[in-house]
Amino acid sequence: MNDIYENPLITRYASKEMAKNFSDDTRFRLWRKLWIALAESEKELGLNITDRQIEEMKQYAEDINYDVAQEREKEVRHDVMAHVYAFGMQAKSAKPIIHLGATSCYVTDNAEVIMIKNALEMVRDKLVAVIDKLSAFALTYKGLPTLGFTHLQPAQLTTVGKRACLWLQDLAMDYENLEHLLKTVKLRGVKGTTGTQASFMSLFDGDGEKVKQLEKAVVRRLGFKSAYGVTGQTYPRKFDYNVMSVLSQIAQSAYKFANDLRILQNMKEMEEPFEKSQIGSSAMAYKRNPMRSERICGLARYVITLPLNEAVTSSTQWLERTLDDSANKRITIAQAFLALDGVLNLYLNVSENMVVYEKVINKHISAELPFMSTEVILMECVKAGGDRQQLHELIREHSMESAKVVKRDGGENDLISRIKGDDNFKAIHSEIDGILQPKNFIGRAERQTEEFIETEIMSILEKNKKSRKISAQINV
Repeated sequence: MNDIYENPLITRYASKEMAKNFSDDTRFRLWRKLWIALAESEKELGLNITDRQIEEMKQYAEDINYDVAQEREKEVRHDVMAHVYAFGMQAKSAKPIIHLGATSCYVTDNAEVIMIKNALEMVRDKLVAVIDKLSAFALTYKGLPTLGFTHLQPAQLTTVGKRACLWLQDLAMDYENLEHLLKTVKLRGVKGTTGTQASFMSLFDGDGEKVKQLEKAVVRRLGFKSAYGVTGQTYPRKFDYNVMSVLSQIAQSAYKFANDLRILQNMKEMEEPFEKSQIGSSAMAYKRNPMRSERICGLARYVITLPLNEAVTSSTQWLERTLDDSANKRITIAQAFLALDGVLNLYLNVSENMVVYEKVINKHISAELPFMSTEVILMECVKAGGDRQQLHELIREHSMESAKVVKRDGGENDLISRIKGDDNFKAIHSEIDGILQPKNFIGRAERQTEEFIETEIMSILEKNKKSRKISAQINV
């Protein structure tokens, strides 16, 4: 259909797995799973619910009569009650006990938490896969010298692999925050309308211990360890803020990587994958635009902005709850994950297919290294008996003249030729070419790369061996 708007997160960017996780079908199947878990737990604790009723609910757990639910919602303007009705029309014997004692948020909020947890695990898997690809890249190029940049101006040398470790460091921090979030996910639980469990106290004739056991039984059946100790009608919306914050952090890391790669592609030092038939520009046929990296930045920018939305939602939940979060949540939660999924798909694709142009890198080093080497040349001359102040002034003068040749005349950097032609530096003329080897200017970059991956990255990869095998396909 081309005559109505379609969400590009679905049609262009996100994976089918992530889209399915937030589908109506997933959501409503979870609602039925929650109703079954509640009925089983209530029966277990002595309420008058039969095995036949539960078996009939299970029979239709995956067979949702959407047409009935949709027609009923038009009448009652309430999605949960429409699905309670539809479920009861199928599981007829269970109709009197479906949703017994519960409020709508029993199914909506608990289902939302389950979907978010599943989505976080999918994000973690792809994040680990990106870490794996970048680690391999970093080790491959751990010793390849390249110009470092501060303020986007040439600075001391680093290595291509060491620079990749900066990207990895960001992702490792994101992984730690994501793991902490996953370990602290809790269900909303079985709390009733305003969180007091009053309806369940009534069902169990004031037996508070049974009400506590009921919640524990439901939480256990759903595969969780705990529920929030207290809630209003909903789970705390601060949880959504925490989720968005972690997603935003991952998006920030991806944005930094993609921006760096765009700069390096402009310099022709590195390049994202460019396919044989790919068109860079409709007008300029020669262009090789970094479209994947640009798309990472575009989608990441959207995700980065979303924590503010959830901060507003969290701070405006009046007293026990207000409903202005509902329509907002239908959009923001799912779309944040879909957008970040698109980002990680692209990050995976780019990180395992990056191209490095070593000769261009060496050319750029050669243009700047003479200036960077002057301090070493000065020290070696002083060690050979020269006057530091005199030599410093001579190097300054030669440097200024050489800079004019480069900037004003567009010529090559001839500083080393000038120094070689100056008898004041005669004592180290034979050593200059050795001094100018780029490897002499990378410090511990190569070993830092190895140590960082050994001590901080391998533990992540070893813990998530299956995730390392993930690869990504991009649609466009």
